[in-house]
Amino acid sequence: MKRTPRVLFAGGGTGGHVYPAIAIAQAIRSLVPTSAIAFAGTRDHLEWRAVPEAGFEIHPITISGFHRKQPLRNVSLPLKLATGLWQSYQLVNHFDADVAVGTGGYVSGPVLWAAGMRGRPIVAQEQNAYAGVTNRILGRRAAQVHIAFKEAESWFPEGRCRFSGNPVRRELTATTREASRKALKLPRNAKVLFVFGGSLGSQSINEAMAQVADRILSDPDVHIIWQTGALYYNRMRKKERARLRVLQYVDRMDLAYAACDLVLARAGALTCSELLCTSTPAILVPSAHVAEDHQTKNARSMERTGAAIYMPEEELLNALVTRVPELLANPEQRSRMAAEAQKAAKPEAAMTIAKDILALVGWEEEK
Repeated sequence: MKRTPRVLFAGGGTGGHVYPAIAIAQAIRSLVPTSAIAFAGTRDHLEWRAVPEAGFEIHPITISGFHRKQPLRNVSLPLKLATGLWQSYQLVNHFDADVAVGTGGYVSGPVLWAAGMRGRPIVAQEQNAYAGVTNRILGRRAAQVHIAFKEAESWFPEGRCRFSGNPVRRELTATTREASRKALKLPRNAKVLFVFGGSLGSQSINEAMAQVADRILSDPDVHIIWQTGALYYNRMRKKERARLRVLQYVDRMDLAYAACDLVLARAGALTCSELLCTSTPAILVPSAHVAEDHQTKNARSMERTGAAIYMPEEELLNALVTRVPELLANPEQRSRMAAEAQKAAKPEAAMTIAKDILALVGWEEEK
């Protein structure tokens, strides 16, 4: 085994790409405390803040995506791509990476391409049921492709995929229902609905909730935690009332998951994995405004496991008026969904992926 494995991560743009990379890096460091770990990212996205906060160094790469709806913004794309490839090649050389790991997002492309050109093994981690363009390209050259949904396997060369799951934050499963309800000042026997649509928020979910929250609360045992997101909080906060908590952002998702009986949310890859790992029944309403409609594929996959109910956005009002009350009144069905979620969960995903990555550089776990 090499005394100090050197692992370079590239992934960014959204939390769905950034946080899995951080979780894998933390797992590698826990296995080999002397390991050298670095990240590549862009200055104007989440990774530039989140990676240093997690205790890792990050290096800038100049890259941006293809703008389908605003083609004039693509004029500078060839120059950015050339610059990003040169910066990536320099970083791979300077850091002397033993292996490069990409978790999606545009920055993964040049960094893993440069690592491959230098003869370093590359690893791709795909969060969604429908593989992203960058990972589909990189997967052809990857030594390993780690997937979270079985459906993603069809996008990669045969024998390359490992069904490892999506890494989630360890603290998500560290609390209990009783402790979380006490912390959130919720009655022990309440029926709790947790609604959220991402950090910025979902217009359709928020507007639907504004219309029907009072009807859901007609059951006196129901309490609602409603995360509006930053863009909608000022408009929606006036809806707050007894048993309806309106929040811009939920800092302690572990408490919210543990305290609730049912979630209504989008179907981002990270959300789906968190729901599985916390055994939380859910109604998933995919966003229609994401690349290649991957959230619908995630939601359908979750429904096939029995852990969630897929609800198209055009049926959102119906879901809130009928399906939510039905599920809140049916503990047996929620228990079945929670059991299926637990069976499908991969809580050790970060550690599994970390061990496979380290094996590429000669590390062996002590028996």
